[in-house]
Amino acid sequence: MSSIDKAAAAQHLEAFLRAVGAPIDRDPEMRGTGARVADAWVDELLAGYRADPAVILAEGTESSSKGLVILADIPATTMCPHHLLPASGVVHVGYWPGPRVVGFGAIARLVECFTRRLALQEDIARSIAEALVEHLGADGAGVVVDLAPSCLLARGERPHGAHAITTGFAGRCATEASARQELLLALGRAS
Repeated sequence: MSSIDKAAAAQHLEAFLRAVGAPIDRDPEMRGTGARVADAWVDELLAGYRADPAVILAEGTESSSKGLVILADIPATTMCPHHLLPASGVVHVGYWPGPRVVGFGAIARLVECFTRRLALQEDIARSIAEALVEHLGADGAGVVVDLAPSCLLARGERPHGAHAITTGFAGRCATEASARQELLLALGRAS
């Protein structure tokens, strides 16, 4: 992210609330809302822009293991770039190691790196898988993102209980159907 101006963001948020008819100047509960929202977006919801997947995956350990590594049910929340509404759920990550592996905490931080950005769910899955191949040297990677998008649940048809599942693959998982099948079968058991 380029320059961050929380004060300007807070002012624009308050102007937005006034423009949509919110009683920001009359309701004492709304006093400071612009600043609180700006803080939440900069410090948390868009923190992924300040994270570098190459740095997250840099501290790996040499390993001769070639077996599938899976971390399932990683809690995640992202913001829809179309409506600026949250989508929450879980992300499942699997990869076949190349010369190195990383700790499970690094995988969770990688998920946060890409979910704490304005991104489509489909792009999140692909970006995580590609980062594992590019920056860790994984032979293949696959990611399943399972989120309940508020833009679907809070507006329009409102199909309560609906969730969206997307996948992303890289390396041999993108080119070999048997690798994708192995990964998805293992994730089904792990979840």
